[in-house]
Amino acid sequence: MTEDTWGRVCKDLEKTIGKNNYVTWIAPLEFRALENGVARFGVPTNFVGEWVKRNFGDRIVEHLARNGIAVDRLEFAVSDAKTSAAAAPRPAPQSEPRAESDLPGAPLDARFTFETFVTGKPNELAHAAARRVSEGGTVTFNPLFLYGGVGLGKTHLMHAIAWELRERVPEAKVVYLSAEQFMYRFVQALRERDMMGFKSLFRSVDVLMVDDVQFIAGKDSTQEEFFHTFNALVDQGKQIVISADRAPGEIKDLEDRIKSRLQCGLVVDLHPTDYELRLGILQQKVDMYRQQYPGLLISDGVLEFLAHRITTNVRVLEGALTRLFAFASLVGKEITLDLAQDCLADILRASERKVTVEEIQRKVSEHYNMRLADMVGPKRHRTIARPRQIAMWLSKQLTQRSLPEIGRRFGGRDHTTVMHAVKRIEELRSQDSQIAEDLEMLRRTLEG
Repeated sequence: MTEDTWGRVCKDLEKTIGKNNYVTWIAPLEFRALENGVARFGVPTNFVGEWVKRNFGDRIVEHLARNGIAVDRLEFAVSDAKTSAAAAPRPAPQSEPRAESDLPGAPLDARFTFETFVTGKPNELAHAAARRVSEGGTVTFNPLFLYGGVGLGKTHLMHAIAWELRERVPEAKVVYLSAEQFMYRFVQALRERDMMGFKSLFRSVDVLMVDDVQFIAGKDSTQEEFFHTFNALVDQGKQIVISADRAPGEIKDLEDRIKSRLQCGLVVDLHPTDYELRLGILQQKVDMYRQQYPGLLISDGVLEFLAHRITTNVRVLEGALTRLFAFASLVGKEITLDLAQDCLADILRASERKVTVEEIQRKVSEHYNMRLADMVGPKRHRTIARPRQIAMWLSKQLTQRSLPEIGRRFGGRDHTTVMHAVKRIEELRSQDSQIAEDLEMLRRTLEG
């Protein structure tokens, strides 16, 4: 393959992937050689090579084939001083990141970037905070603590931060790993009597990202070392990003000093997704799938149906859509509402709300320290009426009961009373932050 051929391929790629992607990822590639079906390229950093291989490798091979060049695979290697003289100067060796095998991190998922993260009201603050950290400059909050239930985007944001930092500050030592991996490294260091090596490794990073920190709760020795590592990095001005399934103060068996440290930064809750956000996620997935399969047909109303029915977990929502894509492509059918209901019957059954009105009444009564009998009784004092309205609102949101059925379970009240309660709580939800927090906490408790 000649330089002219590679030039034609580059022009084709620019039209396909867009100018910004081309300038950022393809332009820095330096064609080296083509031997035995392997095309070799020089790249300015390992990160660029890894990113191009994962995200544009298939397209490069495809465009090479269109220009008469048969390639089985691509290989990327960092350009040495001779072959990269025209490239931008690289950092001095001492500022180079360690090899991937030396750093104690977990591999990053190429799908989890800011470009593929769909934002909405439930996650906009978390997204903005993650973006700020990913810029690589001085951040006024440290650590950034992200928490929320399963499948709400914590891990996606952490991977996105790591990818962005590697692109913006390739010389920085960015380590992402789970709390379980941190503990494993710690136990391994104890067993091999190499605690100094462990401390040196973790305290030399520029950004430490620990996922699912609740895992170390109750593990005293690991918590002790995590606490000291945390302090050492903060004292050096290094950034820390933590995620968990609940707020620091709610993690049982986590030491108070660690809770206090975690709460000193920015603590952000990723709320359960609302209908609009779920629909946006589905629309993005369809757009991505259509890039690979332009002939995909999906009927009106299918995405809205899925966004309405599958409410608890984004991973389940995306998995349902992936199953529909696979089925439709295999049998060559349009994705209709009937097909979705048949193909996803098990997921839809599992996603049905199973919360009862009686359970809602009990939880709300406990939360507001009132008698359950007053919830369904005739008293109309505000300290009783407001929790009753909240319970009616939750019953409308979390159960399949009709308004007349809900009214009957609240002491035989008329459905118009339930309608008024739902409307009133909707108004207060946007005006009163305390009620909004109570509703979110009760909903999470009931759905958990």
